Amino acid sequence: MKQTINLAQIGVGYWGRNLLRSFYHSEYIGTLIAVDPSEKAQQWVKKEYPTIKIRDGFESVLKDSSVQAIVLATPANTHFALAKQALLAGKHLFVEKPLALSVKEAEELVALARLNRRILMVGHTFLYNAAVRTIKSYIEEGLLGQIYYVYSQRLNLGRVRSDVNALWNLAPHDLSILLYWFEKLPLQVSAKGDSFLQDSVEDVVFLNLDFQGGVSAHVHVSWLDPNKRRSMTLVGSKKMVVYEDTSADAKIKIYDKGITKKNIDDSLGDYDNFGKFQLIQRAGDLLIPKINFIEPLRVETNHFLESITTGKPPLTDGGHGLQVIRILEAAQKSLKSNNLPVKISGI
Repeated sequence: MKQTINLAQIGVGYWGRNLLRSFYHSEYIGTLIAVDPSEKAQQWVKKEYPTIKIRDGFESVLKDSSVQAIVLATPANTHFALAKQALLAGKHLFVEKPLALSVKEAEELVALARLNRRILMVGHTFLYNAAVRTIKSYIEEGLLGQIYYVYSQRLNLGRVRSDVNALWNLAPHDLSILLYWFEKLPLQVSAKGDSFLQDSVEDVVFLNLDFQGGVSAHVHVSWLDPNKRRSMTLVGSKKMVVYEDTSADAKIKIYDKGITKKNIDDSLGDYDNFGKFQLIQRAGDLLIPKINFIEPLRVETNHFLESITTGKPPLTDGGHGLQVIRILEAAQKSLKSNNLPVKISGI
């Protein structure tokens, strides 16, 4: 018989409802409590999940010794204060991304979780996506060859936020994936953004990241775009891969195409000996591999509960969340300094 966890979720808003559904259906859940002061949110919980207990105060679950874990699905600017209280109360903690709004705050939460020997996990859902994990295996196996560059687009029309800009709202997904694939922080970042709908809240951001070894990545995020796109393209020396998250049956496309260098070291050479060198263009097959897809949110929530029962650190632990914050904080500095490159702290 599996060990069950008594859990309280704080916040039942737009994304919180998805989290609550996933935890509700988990075999690892004992008692499930929903905390939200909104009468509308409480009525929704009563209608959809009559067996879930409802409370309107955070303090009540902090003091409840039967509550082992807390989930924070609240606005980003509340994460640090609420997370700190939960960890100080001895609760295991799941925090929706971003973990906090500064490196200093994130470091404090990571240290507090370590000190109190509690699981701290951040909701970087895409690392529990079978397609993202499959591409990581391609990189590790050398299927793509040397990675030249990566670019991603996370675009939509809405939902517009006021508590954070598009960088902090959307880019954590792509940054988390890049950290997972490359297993290292970038050396520096630069970012350019524009605010059209609200003063000083960027609706669109273009982010560039430079990694050791010459690999570069470009991230384009926007909630003011006519297209709904969630795609990432990896260009390698052997093959190229496109990951389309919105595709139902072709989430990964492998292109056996590229340009092979023959007898070339650094350049094509001088005009008088150009014939000695060749750039050979390849145009091979397009492969769409079958992915055994399970809802990433279900995998993520079960992973959190399993980590509590086993004591093993989760994949997206506080340390991973902190790395994402390091990039976001540097990118925010670049945004405010007219796209000047900013080195990443903590390397």
